[in-house]
Amino acid sequence: MGTLEVLDVGADRAHDVLDLIHVTFAGRPVLDPPSTALEETIDSVTRTLARYGGLLALLDGRPVGALLLDEDQGLLGVHRVGVLAPARRHGVASALARRAEEVAGERKLRGLELEARRELPATVRFWEGHGYVETGHRGPRLRMTRLLPLTTDLPRAVDTRAVGERLGRLLRAGDLVILTGDLGAGKTTLTQGLGLGLGVRGAVTSPTFVISRIHPAQHGGPPLVHVDAYRLGGTAELDDLDLDTDVEDAVTVVEWGEGLAEALTGDRLEIRLQRPADPSSEVRTLTMTAVGARWREADLSVVLLPDAD
Repeated sequence: MGTLEVLDVGADRAHDVLDLIHVTFAGRPVLDPPSTALEETIDSVTRTLARYGGLLALLDGRPVGALLLDEDQGLLGVHRVGVLAPARRHGVASALARRAEEVAGERKLRGLELEARRELPATVRFWEGHGYVETGHRGPRLRMTRLLPLTTDLPRAVDTRAVGERLGRLLRAGDLVILTGDLGAGKTTLTQGLGLGLGVRGAVTSPTFVISRIHPAQHGGPPLVHVDAYRLGGTAELDDLDLDTDVEDAVTVVEWGEGLAEALTGDRLEIRLQRPADPSSEVRTLTMTAVGARWREADLSVVLLPDAD
């Protein structure tokens, strides 16, 4: 394998990027409606690169892959992704995808978005493998979105509970929250905050021995279904709880739910809480990743800001 590098490029590399777009898209199957990539000109590519930039992949110094970028609604748009056929087994597309994610983070954007064609299932699977999910479609054109994780440190239990309370105010019926993390990292504490934000009745405690509890709302909002999946042996046992009958009408929180609860709904919040390596420190680290169309336009960063109350 040769030396692979991915460059952030501007208008000065427009000819290289345009050549790659034309060559790679000319070799693809004819679609209906057809791709407009072959209509790109040196002027159109130059304008896009000058305003938003792009990426150029080099294999042993030779251009072999490229993509164009733009920005809209806090998301980094990824367009015209192309890799020369001889270079497709060298990880070029994955390298471009990883760098695009880094660019989105560096620009303080919420995530990334692209369009994939339903008639090209291998392409759709590739982007799914990089964390993109379908969040809309126009005929055969699928809108695929990847929202970037948000991370914050929580010095005290009261901070964990406050984050949960702020998040609870944003949640609505049908929302799923999957909580994972170390023992004693604060999963139940966070859920107590969610209960406060939702305004539900009853003390929120770990449901380990009863597997799940339902907390009705006090003022007409959705109930909270609180599940502890620690003792469940797999997805079959989770299915036995018949949670799918409640998911649409409730806010469902599943502790220890990673790898089990994702099938309940395509839209979810994945929250991981980690204890510090230093046993003398009480600081927890929270990482929150939103998945699905439900969260595409939501600004979840306010949940993690201490002054967002």
